[in-house]
Amino acid sequence: MKYKRFFHLNSLRLQLLSRSLLVILSLLMLIGAFQYVFMKQFIYTNKIRSIEDQIHLIPDDVWKHDIETSQNVKRSRPMVYFPGVNITFINQKSTFLRLAKDPHHSYFPKLSASTYKQVMNNIKQPDNTTSLIKKIDGHQEQVIVLKPIVFDGEIQGVIQINTPTESLRDLLIRQMMIFLMLSLTAMTIAFFVFSSVLKRTLVPLFITTKKVEHINAGSLHDRLPVNQGQIEMDRLSLSINEMLERLEKAFKAETEAKEQMRRFVADASHELRTPLTSIHGFLEVLLRGASSNPEQLNAALKSMYGESKRLRKLIQDLLLLAQLDQLPPFQKEYCFIDELILDMKPQLILLAGNRKVLFDFPSRLPSEVNKDQFKQVVLNLFSNAVQHTNPTTGVIQVVGKINEEELSLIIQDNGHGIPQEHLPHLFERFYKADASRSRAYGGAGLGLAISASIIELHGGKIRVKSKLNVGTAFEILLPLT
Repeated sequence: MKYKRFFHLNSLRLQLLSRSLLVILSLLMLIGAFQYVFMKQFIYTNKIRSIEDQIHLIPDDVWKHDIETSQNVKRSRPMVYFPGVNITFINQKSTFLRLAKDPHHSYFPKLSASTYKQVMNNIKQPDNTTSLIKKIDGHQEQVIVLKPIVFDGEIQGVIQINTPTESLRDLLIRQMMIFLMLSLTAMTIAFFVFSSVLKRTLVPLFITTKKVEHINAGSLHDRLPVNQGQIEMDRLSLSINEMLERLEKAFKAETEAKEQMRRFVADASHELRTPLTSIHGFLEVLLRGASSNPEQLNAALKSMYGESKRLRKLIQDLLLLAQLDQLPPFQKEYCFIDELILDMKPQLILLAGNRKVLFDFPSRLPSEVNKDQFKQVVLNLFSNAVQHTNPTTGVIQVVGKINEEELSLIIQDNGHGIPQEHLPHLFERFYKADASRSRAYGGAGLGLAISASIIELHGGKIRVKSKLNVGTAFEILLPLT
């Protein structure tokens, strides 16, 4: 199974290994081609230079002796002898005279008369030679060296020395075979070494792959290692981890949103059903004959009117929350919060009834707000304080403070307070710390949720502190302009 995975055509390891070896093989073939060309030139050139050096060591008198001796019928042993070559003299009349013969390769090529004439005419230096590599009349390829011969100041002819290139080719083939064997050995070693090195190099990738498969199976809390010793893999792991963080937060937020929506729908249905049920009950009573009784009719109409007001308020709050959830364009303007609240002072005092209301603004509170929405927040928090304080001994304080970064507006009361376990949920929709009191005052648990949403749209936040039998303080924090 392991080897099957390794040799799979889509395996990254196999692709890297095969392509790397292909690059190495291509380089070796290119090196071999250049080596063949340069080695062939070197071997042939070296052979020619060896023959030329031997020719230049022989004085013209020796050549003259061998030529004259070869022309006699009774020939003596020639003075010039090169092993493995044929030596021929060609005179001015293109007559060929054999001076020495290789017993294994006795063939000597006959070049054109013009070639010999050109060599004879090209005698600018005494040691001047001409070399050729030719294949003539289907015979073996020959290395040919031509040297003009001068006796007594006159050109007598040309000395031609030739030898076949077969031995040179054999030497070249042997060298190339050695290179081929070394290349195959190198490729074999490279295969095993590079396979091991590549396996170790791809370990971080394999670890990442297994982790991603595990995460994909449902373990979104798992994270990829980011210190594996490879910058690219570490950066990839870090990016995937950041993506997983966002996905996990998104899934968590979606789950919470679905749960909140479920509770919202359930609570909204309950809150809407209660006044509708009450109105429906009063209508049934009236239809059964109570409408003919003025007292019962008046009581029923007052109750129905109260329930309809409550129902209208609930629907208005629900619509406002829906609008706030859609993050509508928010028109804000520069103003002083202390002036805005002092303009609301008559309304707040009227709302407080016999309760004592104190305003404390030691400094100006500049900010950019939507005046109507901000007034609604103040009214919601103030109404909440009014509902939870004694009608005669209640005291409500509105205090404004400012520091280097933000301004603070505190609405504090001396009511019965809120238990600590309810504080984290106060700004949730339809949450009521005291359901009986909320219902008595017609609340549906949306006021604080609306206030928190409005302040968040302003870039601020609301905090709450409370102590039983001491009171509650809601603090609005807004950024300074």
